[in-house]
Amino acid sequence: MPDSRTEEEITLTASGSTAASVPAASILVVDDEAGIRESLEVLLGFENYMVTTATNGEEGLHLVEHDNFDLVLLDLALPGQSGLELLPQFKERQPDLPVIMITAYGTVDHVVEAIRAGAENFVQKPWDNEKLLADIRSAIARRRAEEENIQLKRTLKQRYNFANIVGKSESMLKVFDLVAQVAPSRSTVLILGESGTGKEVIAKAIHANSPRKDKPFVPINTGAMPSELLESTLFGHVKGAFTSAVASKKGLFEVANGGTLFLDEIATMGLDTQAKILRVLQDKRFMHLGGIQEIQVDVRILAATNIDLRQAVREGKFREDLFYRLNVITVDLPPLRARREDIPLLAQHFLDLYAAENDFPPRRLAPDAMRALMDYDWPGNVRELENAIERGVVLSSGPVIGPDLLPGHITGRSFQDVLLEHNPNSSLFDILEVIERRIIVEKLERCNWNQTEAAEQFHIPLSTLNQKIKRLNIEIRKKGRD
Repeated sequence: MPDSRTEEEITLTASGSTAASVPAASILVVDDEAGIRESLEVLLGFENYMVTTATNGEEGLHLVEHDNFDLVLLDLALPGQSGLELLPQFKERQPDLPVIMITAYGTVDHVVEAIRAGAENFVQKPWDNEKLLADIRSAIARRRAEEENIQLKRTLKQRYNFANIVGKSESMLKVFDLVAQVAPSRSTVLILGESGTGKEVIAKAIHANSPRKDKPFVPINTGAMPSELLESTLFGHVKGAFTSAVASKKGLFEVANGGTLFLDEIATMGLDTQAKILRVLQDKRFMHLGGIQEIQVDVRILAATNIDLRQAVREGKFREDLFYRLNVITVDLPPLRARREDIPLLAQHFLDLYAAENDFPPRRLAPDAMRALMDYDWPGNVRELENAIERGVVLSSGPVIGPDLLPGHITGRSFQDVLLEHNPNSSLFDILEVIERRIIVEKLERCNWNQTEAAEQFHIPLSTLNQKIKRLNIEIRKKGRD
């Protein structure tokens, strides 16, 4: 059943707060009309907001410089400088301060200019009280969620020295505590979790908080290459070891010497390679392919998988002795659907990340877009959420990201509905082409933009998928984070 809560209610529920526990918000009203100031003081006072008023822009700017406000209601037509001229100055003093513009005669051009300059919203006089209060609640809830996100990151950094890890759910706090405990040790760690839960991010956090932090962190996806190439990559080879070995080459064990080697998708390795990995774990020694001299290394192994290794052992697909060598300490990452209270924080984290990466002004999610994220089950976990937010930021033309910029399978809107809303006269060929394009893009997003994996899931040759990508002008994006 769709979630009918407001963005504010979702945010407060996610943070475990109630209305009674949230401090009263402080609002600055900047308007030269005494009647407007008094009306807003009465209206906002009924909602228990703390209201401060200013009669002109200069007075308002002075107040913002010396006090902290949660929101500004700024009149467009002010004596001296207009609200549009003052808006950038308010933003310069407090970049994250939400500003709602108020006017009696705003035009479409005014609205567009104000939104581009960073206004939260644009309200026409005479306003609808309930609509205005809803806009104010939404803006304040969003700002407090952003502040909470910043404070949470600061706390995690101070307590754990974790980077790019966001979460406040009980299950993730347990993960953070475990990572902080095991990071300083030399023990092998096995990281379990569904695809997209952030296993590599956790591996990097373990390395960054270990005595090896100044040495290399070397990740490798062991499921992305055939056995012979994988062994050559891990252990290196001597010249002439195989047909294409025209020169000797170091392996990743040597590259990671003194540091950490992260073996992702460990369950996909062949049994012969598993035996060689086991020997390195036991003896800290190995030989180049085709070589006869043993090489000693000091490497900490972190491994990850989304496969049940115990079941793989029972089926004879994974060595039991290697399993017990790897399974010294286990970090089990919960799927995103099991920690929904982290979704608003993660969404804001990715909004900030991709707005900055694309040199965009700050972006925010519309309430109905946030509800869609909260209602979705996230089979692709954090990676899928990240891809959805990146998509929304890249496609957005203004500060607000609505549900129309999220993938259709998340919002529940069909491809045909989205297409026909914008192109009611589209031909059947046009509709089918757009649907095919969106199906391929969303499959690639779910596969972390791995074309080989997407082709396998489509049950078509890779060459066929590549031809479709070229014909449909699909831009291949960089791979996200596991």
